[in-house]
Amino acid sequence: MRRLKRTLIAAALAATAMAGTAGWAAGDQQDAVTGPPAGSAAWRADDVLHRPLPDPATATPREVARFFASLDATRQQQLATRHPLVVGNLDGAPVALRYAANRLAIAAERDRQLARSTDGSLAAHEREQARGRAARYARLLAPGRQILAFDPRGRGQLAEVYGDWTAARHTAVVVPGSDTDLATFDRGEQRYDSPAGMARALRAEMARQAPAAPTAVIAWAGYTTPVGVGIDAATGRLAEAGAPRLDRFLAGLAALGGDVAPALFCHSYGSVVCGLAAPHLGAAEAADLVVLASPGVHADSAAALHTGARVWATRRNGEDWIGDVPNVSLFGLGHGADPTSGAFGALSVPSTGAHGHSGYFTPGTQSLRHFAQIALGRYEEVRRAASGSPSMHPNG
Repeated sequence: MRRLKRTLIAAALAATAMAGTAGWAAGDQQDAVTGPPAGSAAWRADDVLHRPLPDPATATPREVARFFASLDATRQQQLATRHPLVVGNLDGAPVALRYAANRLAIAAERDRQLARSTDGSLAAHEREQARGRAARYARLLAPGRQILAFDPRGRGQLAEVYGDWTAARHTAVVVPGSDTDLATFDRGEQRYDSPAGMARALRAEMARQAPAAPTAVIAWAGYTTPVGVGIDAATGRLAEAGAPRLDRFLAGLAALGGDVAPALFCHSYGSVVCGLAAPHLGAAEAADLVVLASPGVHADSAAALHTGARVWATRRNGEDWIGDVPNVSLFGLGHGADPTSGAFGALSVPSTGAHGHSGYFTPGTQSLRHFAQIALGRYEEVRRAASGSPSMHPNG
């Protein structure tokens, strides 16, 4: 009874901390975007090839990859032109084809929003919102951008590739946390707290350490994230909806025949998504699972994740407010054990120099340097740094 009482108190403290830390307001509950891409019904009904097209809801990424491999370039482009939202989000489709399809889909959405921005039947705030969305879509169409996934539903989801994915010998995927959507995906070149900023910084550090090695990093914002710090952030509901999307996305990359599995870098609530996806990730889908600034991964230990990937963890104590949130899991509240605790059993990543909850990818920090080493497969360098840390805490 006494133990239950202590757990209940910890749960209450967790809710209080998550609702009040850093002055954030409690977030609104979100409706998760799930299921196949928009336009899937028209795709299924299309007989342009006189053969069934792979069902986006049921076909595996390997089946999708085999289907596209059976088509010549003209047929592939024909499908991308007819169904850009489907092809652009179809895991297992060729990467370059998805880039082309998503350019078409984004351009169409930009034009739709531009039309709404001058529609006199809409309220002024709706026209202003449409102008803002059209401007964001226009930025996504800038030359050189490689959009691997684009879903305008809800608050919008996106994945962008930095580097040549098909030629890369070392790859990584960044999975962000709360408050991530189309509006916050990229906050500018010198911001390292957005998905785009994290991915760009990681690839730049990888290039600095190994200038001759072909590298690529994906910023994957492919799930509905919590808004603010409220009930969505304190529960696994949105992570449970996002984990299968992450699993399928990574399976799609693996189905294209790449020789190197990526390292996953999972920030904050993104680590909850990665933790729930971990048991379903094969050796070709993830070589390393790095959780940073994590509230927990819904597992009591690294072994309990049942993944073949190496599991790493870091948190900057005294700098990151997430360390003040009790690690509990009760009645659906909280995300479980602290991944940076010695008992959890994750490999330690020193993070000296990181400030705040989202400063782990800032150039010059130990965390970014070690993240790049992990992505490059230089594990011993990270282990030596961790063993030589003067702090008693494994991630001091």
